[in-house]
Parts: sequence; C-alpha cells; structure tokens
Amino acid sequence: MVGLRDSKGSGSDDSLDELGLLVDTAGGAVVGSLLQKRESITPGTFLGKGKLEELKALVEDNSADVAIFDEDLSPGQVRNLERALQVKVVDRSEVILHIFAMRARTREARLQVELAQLEYQLPRLTRLWRHLSRLGGGIGTRGPGETQLEVDRRRVREKIATLKRQLAGVERERQVQRKQREDVFKVGIVGYTNAGKSTLFKALTETEVFIEDRLFATVDARTRRLHSQKVPPIVVTDTVGFIRKLPHHLVTSFRATLEEVLQADLLVHVVDSSSPRAEEQLGIVENVLSEIGAGEKTTIIVLNKIDIAELETVQGLKQKYRTAIEISALKKDNIGSLIERITEASRAQKSLATVEIPLSEEGLISYLRSSCEFMQEKILSDKIRIQLWADQKELGRLKGKGLSVIVNREW
Repeated sequence: MVGLRDSKGSGSDDSLDELGLLVDTAGGAVVGSLLQKRESITPGTFLGKGKLEELKALVEDNSADVAIFDEDLSPGQVRNLERALQVKVVDRSEVILHIFAMRARTREARLQVELAQLEYQLPRLTRLWRHLSRLGGGIGTRGPGETQLEVDRRRVREKIATLKRQLAGVERERQVQRKQREDVFKVGIVGYTNAGKSTLFKALTETEVFIEDRLFATVDARTRRLHSQKVPPIVVTDTVGFIRKLPHHLVTSFRATLEEVLQADLLVHVVDSSSPRAEEQLGIVENVLSEIGAGEKTTIIVLNKIDIAELETVQGLKQKYRTAIEISALKKDNIGSLIERITEASRAQKSLATVEIPLSEEGLISYLRSSCEFMQEKILSDKIRIQLWADQKELGRLKGKGLSVIVNREW
C-alpha cells in the first residue's frame, strides 16, 4: 500500500491504515506499506524515482501481486507504474468499487455499482484493454474504420446509457413509494462506515440484517418501521456509510439511495465513540451531508459503542456535542432514550389535541389509531374521547367532518 503525505504532514497515516481495512474487506492481505512525503507528485509515476525503487523492492521482497495507492491515479500513471513494478496497480477508488460490487444485494445497488464501475473505467480504456464481449456484441457493433479501442469505448457508453435508463425506472418506483409515505415521519440513519448503523437499525426495527465488523458491510438502503407500541408510524432507513475520499462517481451513481437521506425528516448520525478518530469521522460525514444538500437537516448525534469506548473520548465528544445520546446499539443500552428523542422530533410539526368521535365511526377511529399517536382515550355514552398528536392536515380533516376538535385541551 502506498500513501502520500503533503508538506505539512497532514493525516495520511490514518488514511493508509483505513486503506488497509478496505483491502481486508475486499479479501486481500496487506504485506507492506510505504509513505511518500513531498510537496507535489511526479506526473508520470506519482512516486519520485527513489520511492519508486523502494516500492519495487518492497513488492519483490514480499512477493506481492498488487500495489494499491491511497490516492486516485491517472490512466497514464497506472500504465507506467505497472510497467515499472511488474504487478497490477489499483487505487483507493477501485478498491471501494470492488467492495461495493461484492456487497451489493438488491437490483438497484447492483445497477448503481455497475454504473459507477463503468464510469470509472471509461477514461482508463487503452489499446491494452481486454475485449469487452460481456457488454454485448454481434452484427452492427463495429463500423468501418473503427479501432478496437473506439468499439470498446462505444460499448461502455451504450452500457452506461442503458444503466442510467434502468436506474431512472428504479427512481420512479422509489418516488411512488415515497408518495405513499408522505404522511409518515421518516428517519435516516447516517454515519461513517462501520460506525454501527446496521446494528442500530436492527435495534430500532427488530429486523434481522447482515452485520459484520468490516468497512462497508452494508451498501443497500433498507427501510423498516420503527418497532415501538408508543409512537405513530415512523419509518427508519439504513443508508450507505460514508468514508474519507469517497469516489465522486460513486456518490453520483448512488444518488437514488442518497435521496432517502434528502427526503428524511430527521437524521440519526451514528458515531463510533470507540474510535480514536471519532471526531474526524464525524466531521467527514457532516461534510458529505453538506455536499449532497442535507447539511441543514434536523440531526440527532448518537455516540455508539460506549461499552468499549475510552471514557475520556466519550466525555470529550459529549462536551462538544452536548445533546448527543450515548448508546450501545449491540447491547441495546439507552435505545429507549433515542426512541423518545425520535418521538419528540416527530411531534415537532404536530399539535396535541382532544377529539370526540361517535362510536359508530369505527373506520375513522381505526384509521386514527394507525396514523396518530394516542395519548389517552375514554369511552363516553355514545362516543369516544381521544387525546392525540396530529398534524394540521389531519386536524383539518377531522374538523371538516364536523367533529369537536380542541387543540391543547387538558384531559
């Protein structure tokens, strides 16, 4: 593995450690690492002449078959490095794309990953590129005078266009699903990769999900109902984890999934409080949220893994983020407090009101019971009195039926 530190010595050691974890997730094993410190990179080979020789010796001494760089490389740099090192050369983005391809389970995620891979590969096609027969072929695939490189590029562009059309269809389906959930309070779980988002999702929804102590264990967005008898319908979405140097084309390809973050009424930002880089990771997630237009959303910060975190780290985070909630998603410690905060947030656009409904209106009572939060109810002679939390649209609908609705009435 190869990393770059700028002239100010800024944090590439952490980034290189993280690259090692990515390699492990991708199924590889790190046998050595190298850090280059310089003000600028060498255009042709990324590394300076001395460092390139040092890397070549490291590769040969460890019988390595791949050299992985922590920065994005140009196609020319990859070719020159492979010629010098005589092993395959990949960069950080390619490792992340490989992991996403391994982890994608749903049709949507597979389409998104394939699109990101092809958009990454397109500018890297050369005459040494292997024939792309898997992308299609047959009569009419090659015009007069076209080189194989031009044919390959055209096939990739055609496949990209096809994937974009398919993803547009998926997005239309998502829009229909969102329209059906318009009146439902939506919570999006966000955070750095491996912060414990899926474990928290499991604790909040009591849904069996795949959980693994590795980066990007989950790349598919999942939405389930919050498991609680106390609250009205609230849906929770587990989203893709963020990471430093997240490839731009991957963010672009996953825009349909990230739309779930933009559509959420509330974000729950999960922070791994056991990580010595917790505050830095928190900042990276906040930056990505700002980049996709979700930086101003109402957010609850959750300090996860307090059962294994250093007390000093947790206290430092708590001092800076005073409203943060300390939990252990794995042990379900303090999950009740988080649910209460989510409930309070869901009431922000609602009013506490008392309504009296004839007992004969069984359908209306049943509907309200499934769509509103009942605080108290009492059977009278021929009607039922209910104290509930409801939005203005719901209260207007009840008043339109000629029912007695009193806002903020004492029970």
